[in-house]
Amino acid sequence: MALILNIETSTIVCSVSVSRDGIVLAVKESREEKSHAKSLTIFIDEILKELNYKIDDLDAVAISKGPGSYTGLRIGVSTAKGLCYAKDLPLIAINTLQSMATGMILKFNTNELPVDNFETAILVPMIDARRMEVYSAFFNSKGESVREVLAEIIDEHSYKDILSKQKMIFFGDGSEKIRETIQHENAIFIGDIYPSSNDMAELSENAYQKREFENVAYFEPFYLKDFVATVPKKNIFQ
Repeated sequence: MALILNIETSTIVCSVSVSRDGIVLAVKESREEKSHAKSLTIFIDEILKELNYKIDDLDAVAISKGPGSYTGLRIGVSTAKGLCYAKDLPLIAINTLQSMATGMILKFNTNELPVDNFETAILVPMIDARRMEVYSAFFNSKGESVREVLAEIIDEHSYKDILSKQKMIFFGDGSEKIRETIQHENAIFIGDIYPSSNDMAELSENAYQKREFENVAYFEPFYLKDFVATVPKKNIFQ
């Protein structure tokens, strides 16, 4: 039984929700690219005021830990850590791909996603990892992990053995760039799906009940790949 602030900043989406006992009370989010730094703390302040809560009323802060954008994850984690330090709150970390899978299951259970044989399908949330790569993982229709998170390059031979036996549901911005590559009758693509703090509530509540908390001082986002800094072309010769 907990009041939790959920923060999602792993992609272009900047999303904040407040949940009580695993039920979302309110959500604020934006898909404006590079909006995290200017929007995140504003969203947190606004959503708490709308619900007539204060930071002191929270039982925990949950952060979407990645994989995803290096910059977005740093902003989200830094904000969550600051709140936890200031108010001595526990920090909960949620795997971004798992929360996406949870959101997809909720859509099916509420009839927003009519898919035949959903119960036996493999859910494949994907986040764009830039260039030709995607971050992906496999989950079953109960939200249980079937394959760990990987950064992988997809070609026409990817997943052929699985697709020959069962449906695979691909979603997330990473799935958009492989839609033309994976051609199979058992490959289902669901568009316009992004990570959202709305899908973190059930997972963060479960983690709270199990006391699965992170060490605030040492916690780092799940980058999966090392950050590589680039120099804008116009500055190369300056």
